[in-house]
Amino acid sequence: MKLLLDQNVSYRLVKKIELIFPESKHVSKLGLLNKPDLDIWEFARREDYVIVTFDSDYYDLSLTKGQPPKLIWIRTGNTTTSNIDRLLTQKADQISTFAKDPIISCLEIDV
Repeated sequence: MKLLLDQNVSYRLVKKIELIFPESKHVSKLGLLNKPDLDIWEFARREDYVIVTFDSDYYDLSLTKGQPPKLIWIRTGNTTTSNIDRLLTQKADQISTFAKDPIISCLEIDV
């Protein structure tokens, strides 16, 4: 499964989650830094990524545009990269199941 980390998620997270989510990328490594959310959405759709973000705008896009792409919406508020790593690692099975589900487009993750 390919996770695309939005610019509001640290690029350092890619290295931390690479064993569990080896095809993950940060928008900064794909020339998408500071691009409009819709451009990132369309890229994720085209390239089969699941977007990981804190940004509610992507949730709004998921309601109006549907899926793909799927969205992992981190709802913890400001937190550390290590905490996000821990959450994604702990919920890896749930994330995998979500990614395969043909109906659900958004997975909300909180503490």
